[in-house]
Amino acid sequence: MSLFILGTASHVGKSVTVAAICRCLVNRGIRVAPFKSQNMSLNSYVTSDGGEIGMAQAMQAHAAKVPPQTDMNPILLKPKGDCISQIVLFGRPYKDVPITDYYKETENLLKQAVEAYDRLKATYGHVIVEGAGGAAELNLYDRDIANIQLARVLNIPLILVADIERGGVFAQVLGTLDLLPDDLKPLVRGIIINKFRGNIQIFEQGIAMIEQRAGIPVLGVVPCFDLPLPSEDSLSISDKKAGQNAVRIAVVRLLRISNFTDFELLERYAAVEYVPLGVPLDGYDCIIIPGTKNTVQDLQELKRTGADVMIRRARARGVPIIGICGGYQMLGKEIIDAGFESVEGIYEGLGLLDGVTRFVSYDKQTRQVRRRANDVPPILSSMGVVDGYEIHMGVTEPGNDQEALVGDGRVSADGLVFGTYMHGMFQNPSAVNALLSYLYAQKKARFVPLDATKKDPYDELAAIFEAHVDMDTICAMVTEGNRG
Repeated sequence: MSLFILGTASHVGKSVTVAAICRCLVNRGIRVAPFKSQNMSLNSYVTSDGGEIGMAQAMQAHAAKVPPQTDMNPILLKPKGDCISQIVLFGRPYKDVPITDYYKETENLLKQAVEAYDRLKATYGHVIVEGAGGAAELNLYDRDIANIQLARVLNIPLILVADIERGGVFAQVLGTLDLLPDDLKPLVRGIIINKFRGNIQIFEQGIAMIEQRAGIPVLGVVPCFDLPLPSEDSLSISDKKAGQNAVRIAVVRLLRISNFTDFELLERYAAVEYVPLGVPLDGYDCIIIPGTKNTVQDLQELKRTGADVMIRRARARGVPIIGICGGYQMLGKEIIDAGFESVEGIYEGLGLLDGVTRFVSYDKQTRQVRRRANDVPPILSSMGVVDGYEIHMGVTEPGNDQEALVGDGRVSADGLVFGTYMHGMFQNPSAVNALLSYLYAQKKARFVPLDATKKDPYDELAAIFEAHVDMDTICAMVTEGNRG
């Protein structure tokens, strides 16, 4: 009683397809949960019990109207550079490993992933499984626990998702189907093509050609759409275009940037640009230093490229500087690493706040939080209560600066520099209103505050799929599909 969504490549729309199917099923009265055995992403989310999972699985859980939980993404890989990733196993840091050593754990990790799937199925009855990357990676077939190995164990119907926007959709679909192992080919029951632009009638002949050659129906062609859904991973940054706006915000594009979903609500009301290190920061009305998987290494890169000097100059001009998580740590005077975050040593920070951060253990703080911003003008004083989550190593000794939020962060005396460990702050309309009201006023431009009541984007997503995808057939697959 499940369905497996495979992709022809990374970033073809698998995550959104799973979310859409989940909401469509829920709207039809069918209880369902999402599942991805192994995800590789620096955009993550914290569950109510403090477990860390991929942002995409949290998004899919919200679409399914169920609480995000670690069984939905039992294995999360967080790249740290130099072919080393941190393994987060069932929401907790497990170990840092080179990719060659990771594959030595394939059998054990697959077993644990299947056990997580079974628990979800027992609880929710139906599970929509998402693969990872492209399904037809021949060199990985013997250890691909996100696609091939998992599909063999689960033995449930498969749908192949392709992206027509990137071109070569015929080769994507037919090539992937041809390269799949022979024992899995009979499980492929349909094809979904994402990101179509223009008149669908022009592509009808193409649909017929794919169906004729593949012997499998095209279940839908989904048009391009713009909904406020969180990005899954760093591939999404290249898709972002700032557009025209009176207010320009620079998010420093650290090499190991994490959780840039923090700023996706801001993107809809300001020109938010992800500025590579070393590119001038002149002309921006606000600079944000985001989270990072490795604060020490990204701080060193920031200095090597001269971005630290640019940030200090912007501060001298009265430009607000905001640090989130690792960015907050960088704003302080020093980072002292006992060898747990990077190479042991003492690293000079930007010195815009008075704090000192120490990395003294491998432990990670992961929790959901709700905090009230303190009454410090001109930004925090109008922010009120905000919800978010923390994911960080290290402990910051705050120094003499005022507290930014009750129990977290620090802010300069003039209120224009502040840092916090809270991810998701700027997903709160009140925080967006507080920042943009100030920035627009500085530009002598009019800002219309966000309405806290908004449409549910997952219902809008489901409506798109109901209109363009054969959801009746997909629902039948889900309710009949079972492990053999």
